[in-house]
Amino acid sequence: MTNSFVGKWQGIVKITRADKPIGTYLLLWPTYWALWIAGDGFPTLHWLAVFTLGVFVMRSAGCVINDWADRNVDGQVKRTQHRPLVTGILTPNDALSLFGLLIGIALGLVLTLSWYTIQLSVVAVLLAASYPFMKRYTQLPQVVLGAAFSWGMIMAFAEGMGELPTVAWLLFSANVLWTVAYDTMYAMVDRDDDLNIGVKSTAILFGRHDKRIILFLQLATLALLMSVGEMLAFGWPYQLSLIVAAGFFCYQQILIVNRERDKCFQAFLNNHFVGLVIFIGISIEYL
Repeated sequence: MTNSFVGKWQGIVKITRADKPIGTYLLLWPTYWALWIAGDGFPTLHWLAVFTLGVFVMRSAGCVINDWADRNVDGQVKRTQHRPLVTGILTPNDALSLFGLLIGIALGLVLTLSWYTIQLSVVAVLLAASYPFMKRYTQLPQVVLGAAFSWGMIMAFAEGMGELPTVAWLLFSANVLWTVAYDTMYAMVDRDDDLNIGVKSTAILFGRHDKRIILFLQLATLALLMSVGEMLAFGWPYQLSLIVAAGFFCYQQILIVNRERDKCFQAFLNNHFVGLVIFIGISIEYL
């Protein structure tokens, strides 16, 4: 009984990626960019609590439904062959029940916000639930992931300002492009396996042009973030944060130059620092 409980708990930790917080960070920092700007540098504790918990819960829910959708193919991919639904630690019904629980918690959080934000949250759920299936129907599943990872920013502006100004959509677009860039690096790790099992990704679509397109997406991300800075009359702290972010992008390009699995994954992980340094730049602007 005890061993069964421990096994289930370990399975829950793994399927929600609670032991691998990188995805939470990549979702959290852009949400904080939006919260700080929408709140004029001083988001309320209520907003901060709801959006922080919401990021963790929705990221976990996205991972669960992703593993459920991929339960029949994960065993054929080196990186995912030990996931809980492959090893049998958790059953598909366990995963669906956990997904429902997490969505219920997210609903409880969002119900404490404005009606406008509650309406927009429906899109967040649809994006999170549909992304895992996009890799079967489109070569651009990373774009759907980008929208899913960026929708919290739209909700933050809706809650903080009661409207969606141009700056909200500029930030949204920047984050979508950035997400496609770093998730393409992530997909480069699995490219050979994905080709064998018929799963689609931008890494496969871009082919030998992958590094150039990632660079273009990174430059476009920086250009949009520069536009945000100009629109908000941000000064040197924000501009310096973009320069540091550009340095991280250069480092990532060096890592992926030979398309080695481990280094592509390392480049993907490095994006955590990109989101963090931009958040630091934004927060200093409001001090």
